[in-house]
Amino acid sequence: MLGGGDPGDPFAAAHGVNVKPLIPVGGVPMALHVLRALRGSDRVGRVAYVGPTTPDLDPLIDIRVTDHGTLLSNLEAGVEALRELGLTPGERVLVVTADVPMLRPEEVRDVLDAAPLDAGLVYPVVRREVCEAAYPGVKRTYARLKDGTFTGGNLFLLDPALIGQFLPRLREVLAARKAPLKLAGLIGWDVLLRLLTGRLRVQRLEEKVSGLLGVKARALITPHAAVGTDVDKEADLTLAEAQLRGASGAR
Repeated sequence: MLGGGDPGDPFAAAHGVNVKPLIPVGGVPMALHVLRALRGSDRVGRVAYVGPTTPDLDPLIDIRVTDHGTLLSNLEAGVEALRELGLTPGERVLVVTADVPMLRPEEVRDVLDAAPLDAGLVYPVVRREVCEAAYPGVKRTYARLKDGTFTGGNLFLLDPALIGQFLPRLREVLAARKAPLKLAGLIGWDVLLRLLTGRLRVQRLEEKVSGLLGVKARALITPHAAVGTDVDKEADLTLAEAQLRGASGAR
């Protein structure tokens, strides 16, 4: 679980904490809601938490990992920590960001049960209409494809044995994401143009990502809006507070 962040984050500082995942939601750190969802799913064996913690979080964590400063470095450190705890052959790693407090145990369970077993990398995505129906007025970043308009999930599943294959290439892609010419050289002008004009299909994107990273990658279209809704700003925090109050009142 990725719970690090920029120590100078003004959003976190405004709420009196060092990093965003420790911002209180419903009176407890938002990361605690995510940990409860993972543990309550009955599908997660051990949890490596990358980033600073609090006494509220520690009982739900198997191993704490120091924040390494970047997303991919933290991912690599977290997977290595789980390897040290002991991974069985074929066991997969679920990577989750600690800023999705609306995530529920049954949604984690459903994503894991629906994930294809033959892929080394599974990335859940959520349709725009699903997000907007669940959370009217929510602002997310969307990609328009031939099959629909999607936002990316804040969790994904990977085969830890393959991480050494795709991380170097993934670093290269992320480094080029704001340089169109370099990015086009990596993914191909035809794919980039189809993506920009909304004419790219999910299957073609899967094929391109698989070839680019050297592992079989699959998108998983999930009906759970919480998977694609993280807390990045005050409006998101207000939404999360309201949703969690509503869930608590419904019980």
